[in-house]
Amino acid sequence: MRIITVVLTACSLVLSACNDNKEATNQSGSVASDYLNSKQFRQLLWRVAEGWNNGDARAAADCFTKDAVYIEPPDQQLYQGRDELFEFFGGTEGRADPMNMTWHHLIFDEEQQIGTGEYTFVYKGRLSHGIVIVHLSKGKIRRWREYQYRSTTKWADFIGQSAF
Repeated sequence: MRIITVVLTACSLVLSACNDNKEATNQSGSVASDYLNSKQFRQLLWRVAEGWNNGDARAAADCFTKDAVYIEPPDQQLYQGRDELFEFFGGTEGRADPMNMTWHHLIFDEEQQIGTGEYTFVYKGRLSHGIVIVHLSKGKIRRWREYQYRSTTKWADFIGQSAF
């Protein structure tokens, strides 16, 4: 009798765990496996930077969803869809001048799949420091909103006493 009780208890625990896993969904109802964790988020944003830095528009564009929106409000830059982003990032011919993106801090809310990062970007000799906030869907960037400030100073001088 004691063995039966132990077996039934073990089966009950296993079934309970299976049911709990079925409930692992986010606010929009997506299965949790569609979610990135913080490490995967950092890897995704570094892949975007590597694509830009290497002149590989396809590698960078593939980090975005098919229906992605990339914006610098208020519509300073507005690109919609992966195909349009591919062309903006240089397309098959690449950009005439190299781009250089460096991330300084990346922060990610796994539950909401929203992240942000501070960066330095150089293109055609213009230096900008900025921040981007992104929303992910199924492991790719669905929304990208950036705010940047043109500067002549390096990152350390730009942030000055607020460094951490």
